Amino acid sequence: MLGLGALALNQLLGDGGTVAASGTASSVSHFTPTAKRVIFLFQSGGPSQLELLDQKTNLAEHFDKDLPDSVRMGQRITGMVSGQARLPVAPSKFGFHPCGQSGTRIGDLLPYTQKIADELCVVNSMHTEAINHDPAITFFQTGSQQPGRPCMGSWVDYGLGAESNELPSFVVLISTPSTGTGDQGLLSRLWGSGFLPGLHQGIKLRGGPEPVLYLNNPPGMDSAGRRRWMDTLGSLNQRRYQEARDPEIATRIAQYEMAYRMQTSVPELMNLSGEPESTYQLYGESARQPGSYAANCLLARRLAERGVRFIQLYHRGWDHHGSLPERIGVLAKDVDQASAGLVADLKQRGMLDDTLVVWSGEFGRTVYSQGALTKENYGRDHHGRAFSMWLSGGGVKRGVVYGKTDDFSFNIVENPVHIHDLQATVLHCLGLDHERLTFRFQGRQYRLTDVHGQVVREILA
Repeated sequence: MLGLGALALNQLLGDGGTVAASGTASSVSHFTPTAKRVIFLFQSGGPSQLELLDQKTNLAEHFDKDLPDSVRMGQRITGMVSGQARLPVAPSKFGFHPCGQSGTRIGDLLPYTQKIADELCVVNSMHTEAINHDPAITFFQTGSQQPGRPCMGSWVDYGLGAESNELPSFVVLISTPSTGTGDQGLLSRLWGSGFLPGLHQGIKLRGGPEPVLYLNNPPGMDSAGRRRWMDTLGSLNQRRYQEARDPEIATRIAQYEMAYRMQTSVPELMNLSGEPESTYQLYGESARQPGSYAANCLLARRLAERGVRFIQLYHRGWDHHGSLPERIGVLAKDVDQASAGLVADLKQRGMLDDTLVVWSGEFGRTVYSQGALTKENYGRDHHGRAFSMWLSGGGVKRGVVYGKTDDFSFNIVENPVHIHDLQATVLHCLGLDHERLTFRFQGRQYRLTDVHGQVVREILA
């Protein structure tokens, strides 16, 4: 089976084998979906689960004591702490509270997230093999630590095609933290289509006056002139396609046509003047600032309303090697209200039931401190053996916590969830079987989850 995405190219071919202008595919799934779309709130840099979602109440008594050998069990550590004489345990200086009717315990750094606890499925048993940022982010997005594979959004577009003729099916938004730092691993290949046809790559929306580069008419050309130019170029490209049958020619034609339609749809999307004051009370005042995380969360809701299937947000800076209390406080404030506001906004609009919201980083942080340790100041290194994330809406259970780690949040002791398991589950919510969504490349069938992954049915509603 070559995958449902072959329908995309079939749709591109009009009567007589010419390339159609729409560039959209029929929406076909393997079974009835619970979600129509995904909004992925990716926290680049590795948020610390110990401060946010995985409370460990007994760590105070282990302050500055070495991590027990019975816990570490010889597992590898990064080169950044391998030279330390000790691995001293660093209890979190921040509190947790049971929240909502479910009693889900969420860190006090996330007061707005605490208010939506009953809408969340918190997973405290995520794990990954990757230990450094770039391969870990690449693994989370593409199912492989090695670059070159299609990302999750591209697989979804390949499998289901587009709902909207006016906007791309897969859109990417990137924000910078209030600290102004943090660029871990955000290369354009993270939203690239890899070996899939280029039609399925993500489109990055930028803050500022030109959200999509080269979308505006060049100097000296009006819309009518551009339409004539595109018709002529399209005719030449269709002729060339008849000769070469290269799917990238079809991609080029579809992208030109989409760009023409986006000249109208993107300015309307980015114009927030019609949003009521209550919107900014929900997402936070920073939603008024183009390019901020809150503004991107608001744009994510507007994209979802307009039929975009996969909306990928990246927020950078979650790297806590030193001065963690100060740094994580800034990052948590950046994202807390807007993330919770997005979930609440989708719910009040009747969209949460068929929108899957995912909040996660590429890995977690260690219980031991990197560098100097005091009760007020400490750092944490990368930790892929166990970390936390949450999902909401789109067919997952609400007000539940799944999975459990040991007393040091170092090893998983109950219901482990691998990156490939999460990928399989996200596709499942969209009605896609991760074992059947394949593409033949270099002599073998590839899929997002490679040869791994199990749907985590226990978290499905």
